[in-house]
Amino acid sequence: MENLGTFISNNLLLVMAFIVVLAMLFMNIFGPMLKGYKVITPAMATQMINQQNALVLDIRQDNEYVGGHIINATHIPLSHLKDRLGELEKHKNKPVIAVCRSGHRSSGACVTLKKAGFESVYNLSGGVLAWESANLPLTKS
Repeated sequence: MENLGTFISNNLLLVMAFIVVLAMLFMNIFGPMLKGYKVITPAMATQMINQQNALVLDIRQDNEYVGGHIINATHIPLSHLKDRLGELEKHKNKPVIAVCRSGHRSSGACVTLKKAGFESVYNLSGGVLAWESANLPLTKS
């Protein structure tokens, strides 16, 4: 233990890099929980859609959505979400699964939904790409 200070002073960059990596890992694992939403897999999303009548909210742009989307998904582009929250009011008490192409943009939608008072908000990990990889159906209607 008495050599810890010497080690830190001799390896300051290494120690700082370790702290940054540790903080990033912490935020990656616990960030969504701290923001109030959960990250789910396509299999979990399918189960929630079938058993809990979860709403799938596709926040991709129009051209992405028409290229293929989850069946019965509600489409509101992320750039319009704050203005169109009223359309989702009736779903405040049921699970809402936010979906984008890869799962990154939909995390912002999850934060917006939680701030608006939605109780059960979920982010589809990997987005539509993960949905397709799991061989789950998309529709172009």
